[in-house]
Amino acid sequence: MAVHELRRVAVLGGSRIPFCRSYTAYAELSNLDMLTAALGGLIDRFSLHGTHIDEVVGGAVVTHAKDWNLAREAVIGSALAPTTPAITMMQACGTSLQGALGLGAKIATGQIESGIALGSDTTSDAPIVFKRSFAQRLVQLSRARSLGQKLAVFKGFSPAELAPLPPSTSEPRTGLSMGEHCELMAKEWGITREAQDLLAFESHKKAARAYDEGFMDDLVVPCAGVYRDNNLREDISLEKMAELKPVFDRSGKGTITAANSTPLTDGAATVLLASEDWAAKRNIPVQAYLTMGRAAAVDFVAGEGLLMAPTVAVSELLRDTGLALQDFDYYEIHEAFAAQVLATLKAWESEGYCRNRLGRREPLGPIDRTRLNVKGSSIAFGHPFAATGARILSVLSKLLQNQSGQRGLISVCTAGGMGVAAIVEGVHATR
Repeated sequence: MAVHELRRVAVLGGSRIPFCRSYTAYAELSNLDMLTAALGGLIDRFSLHGTHIDEVVGGAVVTHAKDWNLAREAVIGSALAPTTPAITMMQACGTSLQGALGLGAKIATGQIESGIALGSDTTSDAPIVFKRSFAQRLVQLSRARSLGQKLAVFKGFSPAELAPLPPSTSEPRTGLSMGEHCELMAKEWGITREAQDLLAFESHKKAARAYDEGFMDDLVVPCAGVYRDNNLREDISLEKMAELKPVFDRSGKGTITAANSTPLTDGAATVLLASEDWAAKRNIPVQAYLTMGRAAAVDFVAGEGLLMAPTVAVSELLRDTGLALQDFDYYEIHEAFAAQVLATLKAWESEGYCRNRLGRREPLGPIDRTRLNVKGSSIAFGHPFAATGARILSVLSKLLQNQSGQRGLISVCTAGGMGVAAIVEGVHATR
């Protein structure tokens, strides 16, 4: 095959374990435990026992030092051929989607024939570290040889040094949490509490319906006695949601609550990609094709909205492909917060934002909201940071296969002021 001949990148399907609120059902599980379980579900679904996969790529956001080889250890602990190489990488909440895009590029250029993108996260097993001063004493202690050297290590020691540093999701450059940043976005874009609650309410209802109609049956495998996401609330009530107090801005002007945000979540997800030839040899039907991807970043330290980078990534993706924002059958916008989704939609409709920030003469315009997150999204399912991209790609690919849709758009915001976007096309899409 000539180097310049690009091949289509087939998405064959995904598998994940149920997502669970942190400190609940998976409190005793590690990232490796969960990732291996999710990978086992994918192996079972596609009969990959003993199969050599050309590359496995993914990782976790909240990790211990021992997890430096997380993806490879998951492979070794699975039924895949031990010759399968694996790469551990991380781009916050975009990790597994970015992993899929990297694999897709290698499949398209003929470097590899098959790949698995995956991600796992747990805040139940977050690493607890000591303050730097005490950590340095421990290092010095390990190198001390004589009793005198060992005693000298603790000269000037204060018991306060023993206080561990709690895990934090705050941005190092601003000291603000993602929720606090999103409150700023909600105020900037005039996102109301009522609109946020309604989007969250609809997410739960659509996700519950997806389970009831059997859509999730082959996408979710049991783990630790759990069979479905335990954050999902079929009986959610707008009235009860309205009673909750804001959690990030308690000044009386806050609008973001526990109900219209994603909870801290434990879980893992995987997705299988391949060339069409590889899939055909194994009689695995193609669900959809991963065609394009784009990553972007914003200067949130200087005041841009932390979670607005997907607006840029999507705009650049549309410019590269010549597509309009309305040229999609499905939109999968990761629901880090309902306010983030609504701010993104408003930005695309804003003439000033599209002109001044996106460099467009006209706004991208509105989308058909009935096509948005049609099977629910992160507010309902939960959001184990690195796993979300693989979950979304699996859902969208199955939607395009089942409904014979033309194409779908993925938009994922991430910590660090970044965003990842991708286009997925149906098997029968006309180009």
